[in-house]
Amino acid sequence: MLAPELKNQIKRLWNKFWEGGIANPLTAIEQMSYLIFMKRLEDMDLQHKKAAERRNEKYISIYKGQENCRWSYWINMPAEEMITHVRDKVFSFIKTLKDDDHHFSQSMKDAVFMIPRPSLLQETVKIIDELNITQQNQDTQGDIYEYLLSELKSSGKNGQFRTPRHIIRMIVELVNPVLGERICDPACGTGGFLINAYQHILKENTSPDVLEIDEDGVPHHLVGDKITDKKQRAFLKEKALHGFDFDTTMVRIALMNAVLHGIDKPNIRYTDTLSKAYEEKEKYEIVLANPPFKGSIDKSDISDRLKLKTTKTELLFMNLFVELLIVGGKCGVIVPDGVLFGSSNAHKEARKMLVEENELQGIIKMPSGVFKPYAGVSTAVVIFAKGGTTDKVWFYDMQADGFSLDDKRTKTPDKNDIPDIIAKWNTRDKKKSPGKGEKWFWVDVKEIRENKYDLSISRYKPVEYEEVQYETPKAILEKTTALEAEISTALEEISRSL
Repeated sequence: MLAPELKNQIKRLWNKFWEGGIANPLTAIEQMSYLIFMKRLEDMDLQHKKAAERRNEKYISIYKGQENCRWSYWINMPAEEMITHVRDKVFSFIKTLKDDDHHFSQSMKDAVFMIPRPSLLQETVKIIDELNITQQNQDTQGDIYEYLLSELKSSGKNGQFRTPRHIIRMIVELVNPVLGERICDPACGTGGFLINAYQHILKENTSPDVLEIDEDGVPHHLVGDKITDKKQRAFLKEKALHGFDFDTTMVRIALMNAVLHGIDKPNIRYTDTLSKAYEEKEKYEIVLANPPFKGSIDKSDISDRLKLKTTKTELLFMNLFVELLIVGGKCGVIVPDGVLFGSSNAHKEARKMLVEENELQGIIKMPSGVFKPYAGVSTAVVIFAKGGTTDKVWFYDMQADGFSLDDKRTKTPDKNDIPDIIAKWNTRDKKKSPGKGEKWFWVDVKEIRENKYDLSISRYKPVEYEEVQYETPKAILEKTTALEAEISTALEEISRSL
């Protein structure tokens, strides 16, 4: 939905950074975010001033005594003067902001200004100014930042890669968070799950004649006009969404992403949620996450409330999700396949916990190319509710996600199981069996117990045998006799011609 001219400006922005010597997309997007915040800060200050004037109220600008930190003050400076001023004055100013309205600045204690060349700063500032981000509608503001973030697909590092948005949307649709629920992502990265949960709730509360879904399945015009209660709307924008990450760069990116998508006061903080320092428990109705794969944590740092005896982060996070949910709360999480069939005691205990202490509802096996080009790991989506009883588990063998499964990841609209997954999930019935050619099936909990809680789809996937019609022995003998007669006749003809 982003206009071509805006896309071109964003591409120019990325090109300037690459040409200017900042090749790491994660570093580039972080530096861009600082500059976007500087621009928005003055825009918002002017908006607040006008609003105060309309109410005949006195307004104290955040720039009081620091007027030279305004975007409009330094944007036209010569390049050399600009980089010195921004680095030494403006950057220090935004790092010390205390106002509760500016959550982004709260996360900047250890931020470092890394734009190396005066010309790069000058050219970048000019492009950001031309984008007019604050003046765009909420849809476009979010789309601009998402388009910026799309470049992170090439920077997979230490598990901090950007989860494909269409996969996030699928998981959010399956878990179906609703207005009034508290939602948490304890390994939030760029904030994709939180933002899509927010958009999902707005979508479900926007009149159909207003709503628009683009060709990629992204909802637009999310006005949420059905949310008429001011307290409910304020809860959604200020208290519903909670994210944590142990990387300050990701926290800053997630905060900016949330703000530009209209989340007024995002609760996104720097915290290692597996450590002793994190103490939240039984607080959330919804947990959505794609935690780091194949990581490990120092044993002495692991929270005492996590009972699995392991240092593997993918297993500890499963334990954490259960701890964070209230009874009846729902979780949708991406896990590496090893979680489903690993043979260690910790792997088995993690699966047993899901099956015996919670209601394990569904497992969707995803093709290994979903996270390409930066990772070829095989993954699955696990959906469960805290408490309750597991009697049957719904499995789906996803074979296509709407994109090619190679490094190019080009669109393949005719090969996409996601619409079918959502439709079949929403109409699932434990009394029904799949028809021929279906990719879903039920597995009884008794069978799972007998297989030592192995949850790999290959363990249970039904084998479909095609019925083959064979000819009768008499018919085969008649054909053989006729063929022999033809050969004998042909040989006689050849013999006569010699």
